Amino acid sequence: MNRSAFKIAGPAALVVMVAFLSAVFFASPNAASAAVAKKKAPEAARTTAVEHTKARIKLLQDALKITDSQKESWNTVTQVMRDNAKGMDALRKERADVSATLNAVDRLKFHSQITETQLEQLKKLIPPFEALYVSMSVEQKASTDAIMQTGRHGKKKIK
Repeated sequence: MNRSAFKIAGPAALVVMVAFLSAVFFASPNAASAAVAKKKAPEAARTTAVEHTKARIKLLQDALKITDSQKESWNTVTQVMRDNAKGMDALRKERADVSATLNAVDRLKFHSQITETQLEQLKKLIPPFEALYVSMSVEQKASTDAIMQTGRHGKKKIK
């Protein structure tokens, strides 16, 4: 490429760069606020852990075809699931109440607390779930294994 091409391209590139930077720095603050408000809207509409768990229990009960003889074990599992959901909702509410005042280190500590809580809840769920699983038929175990592997309740995998 010869030097005359750079003489033409240089000013054109400079004009494009100045236009871009002007758009970035002089953009309306209302547009930025609207973007933040739009981003936060789904959080407000988020379902609680209790609501999610209630729906999940119904789906699982239908998918696993829980029998009358398994009802007692199933009820124990679902009670642990409900208790765990209540605990998680309380923890999320706590975070929402103090979220604006948390610095980066405090946020990491809070995420660590959530992770530890989830681990404790999982440890509470395993024994009653194991007792239910042992009582299941071969077909129920296959369904349970598939659900735990894919997270789907009888739905075909979307490719």
